[in-house]
Amino acid sequence: MTLIVLFNLKDEIAKDNYEVWAKTVDVPIVKKLSCIDDFKVFKTSGILGSDAIPPYQYVEVLEVNDMEQLGKEVSSDIMKQISAQFQLFADNPIFIMSSQIA
Repeated sequence: MTLIVLFNLKDEIAKDNYEVWAKTVDVPIVKKLSCIDDFKVFKTSGILGSDAIPPYQYVEVLEVNDMEQLGKEVSSDIMKQISAQFQLFADNPIFIMSSQIA
């Protein structure tokens, strides 16, 4: 299962602050979870063939090997802290569950 998270930062959040946190706290801790095979964060840079601004500033892609285990692991104290910190940065994130078909 691939979990895709689309979000913009809250207006008062500096991009550098979020990006440092993502690189030094969020990704290293989440990657240690037994239910996560991989976790990457992408900063959007444009829309192909257009000058339009992308609707989301950031995209997270988490490769989850066990959704039931994810539910258990996100309830740990450290993951509750990470989740609370993420909510301080992200403005109404969208979590999309997906599976590869091709």
